[in-house]
Amino acid sequence: MTNSVAGVLVLAATPIGDPRDAAPRLTQEILTADVVAAEDTRRFSRLCRSLEVKPSGSVVSYHEHNEVTRTEDLLARLVGGARVLVVTDAGMPSVSDPGYRLVVAAVQAGVKVTCVPGPSAVLMALAVSGLPVDRFCFEGFPSRKAGERLRSFQALARERRTLIFFEAPHRLDPTLAAMAEAFGPDRPAAVCRELTKTYEEVKRGTLGELAAWAAKGVKGEITVVVGGAPAEVSDPEAAVAEIQARVAGGERLRDACAEVAAATGLSRNDLYNAALAARR
Repeated sequence: MTNSVAGVLVLAATPIGDPRDAAPRLTQEILTADVVAAEDTRRFSRLCRSLEVKPSGSVVSYHEHNEVTRTEDLLARLVGGARVLVVTDAGMPSVSDPGYRLVVAAVQAGVKVTCVPGPSAVLMALAVSGLPVDRFCFEGFPSRKAGERLRSFQALARERRTLIFFEAPHRLDPTLAAMAEAFGPDRPAAVCRELTKTYEEVKRGTLGELAAWAAKGVKGEITVVVGGAPAEVSDPEAAVAEIQARVAGGERLRDACAEVAAATGLSRNDLYNAALAARR
């Protein structure tokens, strides 16, 4: 759908710890926004003091408890032509924070949606974890209920991509224990604590080791990065037979080899050569 109204919704990333990480554009957006929707207006005021900037428009609260009703008001302002800036306590709005509901409403109403990029606990934790970064997925906060939490981890046990989670410090101990049970105690992981802050710490090890460490108590903002499931070692003969069946069904040999290699962890080149040899 093309933009049909004059208003603009701006999602702005805010520092996750060090205010010096704020993007220069954030200051400009604060100065020019007609409305600033802040998850915590007091924290936003502190950020403005750190940035030495004063909003020219109105500042309203926008958090999980008033998100439904406030979205209607903000959307009305957007449709009326206002420039609305959304900021949360830290990081990018709508990523485990308020904002998604307003984005959906704005898109449906034909309002332009843009963002000010900036600090991200997800990407920073991934980068410093020492775990594979080529393919990853963000799973947000695990369930607070022990049974649901364990079941969600069990459903992810065979996920090959690196996994990233947020967690509250007082729940880190049972969460890591549940991860060790679902993924195995030897799965590599990293707990990233207080990123960009004075007491920043990255604790790396196996899930079993990290669970034992966290049992002593951990404080601060937490991001957990877990290595993906190792490739399953499969029977090469069975893999070649599957490739032959795929080719017989119309797939190209190279495509079939690539798919089977990704699923089994076997070498694509070895499978390709073995499939060619089986033809002779």
